[in-house]
Amino acid sequence: MPFSPSHRIDRRSLLQRSGIGLGMLGLNSLFADQEGTTPSANDNRTASPLATKQPHFPGRVKRVVHFFLNGGPSHVDTFDPKPTLEKYAGQAPPMSLATERKTGACMPSPFAFRKYGKSGIEVSELFSRTAEHIDDIAVIRSMYAQVPNHEPSLMLMNCGDSVLPRPSVGAWALYGLGSENQNLPGFISMCPSGLPVKGAENWQSGFLPGSYQGTYVDPKHSRIDKLIENIHSPHATTKVQQRQLDLLRQLNAEHKSTRHDPRLETRIQSYELAFRMQMEAADAFDVADETKETHELYGTGVHARQTMIARRLLERGVRYVQLWHGAGNVWDHHAKLEEGHRKLAGEIDQPISALLTDLKRRGMFHDTLVIWGGEFGRTPTVELTGGGAETLGRDHNHYGFSVWMAGGGVRGGTIHGATDEFGFKATENPCSVHDLHATILHLLGFDHTKLTYRYAGRDFRLTDVHGNVIKNILA
Repeated sequence: MPFSPSHRIDRRSLLQRSGIGLGMLGLNSLFADQEGTTPSANDNRTASPLATKQPHFPGRVKRVVHFFLNGGPSHVDTFDPKPTLEKYAGQAPPMSLATERKTGACMPSPFAFRKYGKSGIEVSELFSRTAEHIDDIAVIRSMYAQVPNHEPSLMLMNCGDSVLPRPSVGAWALYGLGSENQNLPGFISMCPSGLPVKGAENWQSGFLPGSYQGTYVDPKHSRIDKLIENIHSPHATTKVQQRQLDLLRQLNAEHKSTRHDPRLETRIQSYELAFRMQMEAADAFDVADETKETHELYGTGVHARQTMIARRLLERGVRYVQLWHGAGNVWDHHAKLEEGHRKLAGEIDQPISALLTDLKRRGMFHDTLVIWGGEFGRTPTVELTGGGAETLGRDHNHYGFSVWMAGGGVRGGTIHGATDEFGFKATENPCSVHDLHATILHLLGFDHTKLTYRYAGRDFRLTDVHGNVIKNILA
């Protein structure tokens, strides 16, 4: 349109209009914060928050299964042998580290260790079946946490911060990569007979959209309608439910159009995922069609079943599966450690070994990451009662403990770092939990410093301002 004098505006009007425009830009930035618009290279907004996304670089693994031994398994009784404890048995160690409870003299491991595989790594008899795969496993013997308490250590190991509420590792993995199966949750946590300490906070999405939160399943049930509540509708057929969902989607869209609340989108996504799960979850969680040979490979009991389910979920494109041992702090053996550890290890040693075997024969081992460990370790000294009597157990030890990893991108038959000769403190190549998280993300294809989420005016990441990839264990 040709210019005419009537189109002129004075300086005051120009500033007023510009000011309103700047305000709208600021408002748009605020909305972007709430929606989670991320300046990272990975920002790939799609219709579904669970749609598959590309990592920063080609990852070595596509999926993760994490065996979490909640309560704190003893490293000196599993993957970190300490012959010095025999020498100093019944004597106070020549060092003093503060522990949560009163401890006394050195307590040698009641379990025999021997070398396995070509690498000759020593492993306790507690995990003799798992040890058959030691040449595929990298043992990190120099992990350390921040405090000797379950709650903050669980949060640190699972969410990267022992104090503030933060998204869990599984939520970050799902946020970064999405899921390969839109009919199943991309992140599933299984814990038999209840919840671990801190419950769902261990698999929370934090400030990430709720679509990335882990889905809890109690694998103590074998019937699918008990395993997954409301998996079948007693009131409507699938066709009728689809019509209901279509109407609900339309109503939700109208409701959403006048509001700006990310929680609403999360709720809509959860309804639609719940409907889609009816098609596929029943098959994924039903192990009845597994062969007799496979059942014999995994063994019997709830841990055999949940580990078998985990493999079935990974096969179907679930991104992150976490397998907890049981409700509460089941590995927290302050007393009668030999009895307790022998029982619990006996429940999971065969299933863990079976999963490693199964992944290999199905061609999945090379792009699956398997993680084993707890929130901290246990003291090499015996715990004492208030009266000074020995409990034959061990106290919490955050100064040094062991975690192992196996699968794609991991250099098997490797030991990284070491604790002192008693097993009290990480002394050689100490590894923080942030280092572990940085390594997990690296194997998935992410630079942990660039996988960020804009929240409350700043870019957050799983590792905060810490973390280095543990390069020594990479293939």
